[in-house]
Amino acid sequence: MRTIVDWHIHSKYSRACSKELVLPTIASWCARKGIDIVATGDWTHPEWFSHICENLEETSQGIFSLRTSLTPSLPHFLTSSILHSSTRFMLVTELSQIYKKGDETRRVHNLIFSPSLETCEKVNAELARRGFNLKADGRPILGIDSENLYKLLKDVDERIIVIPAHAWTPWYSVFGSKSGFDSLQECFGEMTKYVYAIETGLSSDPLMNWQLSSLDNVVCISNSDAHSPRNLGREANVFELDGEPTYDEFVRILREKDASKFKYTIEFFPQEGKYHYDGCAACAFSCDPKESEKLGARCPSCGRSLTLGVHHRVEKLADREPESVRASKIPYKSIVPLAEIIAECFGVSSTNSKKVVEEYQRLTDELADEFTILLDTPLEEIRRRTHAPSLSEAILRVREGRLQIKPGYDGIYGTVRIFNEHDPMAGKQSTLI
Repeated sequence: MRTIVDWHIHSKYSRACSKELVLPTIASWCARKGIDIVATGDWTHPEWFSHICENLEETSQGIFSLRTSLTPSLPHFLTSSILHSSTRFMLVTELSQIYKKGDETRRVHNLIFSPSLETCEKVNAELARRGFNLKADGRPILGIDSENLYKLLKDVDERIIVIPAHAWTPWYSVFGSKSGFDSLQECFGEMTKYVYAIETGLSSDPLMNWQLSSLDNVVCISNSDAHSPRNLGREANVFELDGEPTYDEFVRILREKDASKFKYTIEFFPQEGKYHYDGCAACAFSCDPKESEKLGARCPSCGRSLTLGVHHRVEKLADREPESVRASKIPYKSIVPLAEIIAECFGVSSTNSKKVVEEYQRLTDELADEFTILLDTPLEEIRRRTHAPSLSEAILRVREGRLQIKPGYDGIYGTVRIFNEHDPMAGKQSTLI
């Protein structure tokens, strides 16, 4: 059975996150998106952990569902989706670490996978005992080395695993240009053998990561890092499971790189990510790594240091061509979120446009969930059911990767265009068979 998993989200208790991020709303959006299992996020925060305990019940080992007695108050368009939702949850949270190592200040984000509520309680108690403030943010900042953190967590429960989050983001990641490392070994030391995967982040994809032979011992996973319900499933992981999913089985699949179960990841086109190119947001300047080197990594307008993006860091650490190993890797499929595609088909700039919201809700109510529409639904069926001009043609082009993308940089998302102004299909209904 195909199972789509998003292991990195946040709650309303994380900074710069939507107040709509509560478990019933998350479950409703997951049903609309086509996500079968989603992270709880933020289980180190006391109030969010209480919300988790009140709202979830374990239905298989390490896998949780909304309590059947739950009667949530939700907006009308979410009510039907939660009534039919089979969304399940796993106890995965993100920790932020700032610490000194090798005479440099390091800023790293890691995902922590817990097998049980009891283990979460023990971790929270241990972190609180060490004086870390868990109440300030759903993603707390800890002054602890990644290697020592992993040792601490394994002492609490050996089943816990740690996965580097958005591994290439400049400011807070294991390989980040501003404060990261050049290898997993530098960061995790003797605990590297327990790092089974890395999260590629929105600004890189597996193909980029395959350029590093040092990452051959890990698999690439992809998650949304959603700060609002609408961004759930921007990236995800697709498994083919024989029976009920369990925490231990997911850990085994990652540890053994089991391609018979881990079928592919669902990816942003990395150029759309907000840290793909080098650049200076203040001056609206961006460039590729070669141009950046010619400029001495300085902005030509203001003279300040450019923020070196993911593409730059991958090229710096790469030691081979990715095609040489593609056959041995977990494959991937790239998407553009459905609301973005609908917006372009309607010729509007905002995915919050009333027309876009109404068409998105109608299609995910009447046709299929978002992932099914983007990946599987026959184009003729989309053409017959949509009110958005050329939507079936647009989805075909996304499936084939025929896009124009202005890369993102220094915190600014890239711009994706499926049609250009001279394209005969722009604004017209598709004539696909």
